[in-house]
Amino acid sequence: MIKKLTSSTLVAIALLNTASFAKEINVKILNLTSGIYFTPLLVSAHKSEAKLFAAGTPSSLNLQKMAEGGNISGLEADLSDANANSVSNPASGLLAPGKSTTVSITTDAGNDYLSIVAMMLPTNDGFVALNSVKIPDAKGVYMFALNAHDAGTEANDEIVNGGGAPDVAGIPADPSHSGNAVASTATGISSQKEGFISIHRGNIGDLSETGGASDLNAKLHRFLNPIASVIVEVK
Repeated sequence: MIKKLTSSTLVAIALLNTASFAKEINVKILNLTSGIYFTPLLVSAHKSEAKLFAAGTPSSLNLQKMAEGGNISGLEADLSDANANSVSNPASGLLAPGKSTTVSITTDAGNDYLSIVAMMLPTNDGFVALNSVKIPDAKGVYMFALNAHDAGTEANDEIVNGGGAPDVAGIPADPSHSGNAVASTATGISSQKEGFISIHRGNIGDLSETGGASDLNAKLHRFLNPIASVIVEVK
């Protein structure tokens, strides 16, 4: 015997189907480095086609702006155009070494992929990233390790051109390179940009206060992957 579904039952089923596609998530980001700061973070739940970058390919202009100068507005606009659910600058500024920040996101239907990006200070065009990872469907707590990436748009000469934040060396994009050091390929410090997105090879630095091949401190600004951890709670 076939029973007719009442209008209230149909509404309940529709709401249930909608809820199955939406998610409520908490995202905690922890800076695992001892001397690297993250510029304002962009955290976004989006569709798979809204992926921000692909390793081994040239950087987009908006990704370059983020990686070289910490400007996330272009990427934020790209994600907004794709109807993503995004939170920008959850730490209200720099995320210092050893510190964490947490955001809560309610996703729209289909926004099943999570991305996180921010420039790393001090680097030339280095950035921390979680790149379009599928958000688990089952409720629970999940952990992801984040690597440092290189946008490939600027030479990793480690020459400081001012900028940054108080007591934090910054290397914003600046063709004049008015720092106090001279880049040297003999130490492995690059004088050429890669031209494609890759895993960052790390800062080299030196121990000289007034010269040397790098403006970065080898004891403070060296780092190894992973440089951040992300804990995602699916409610």
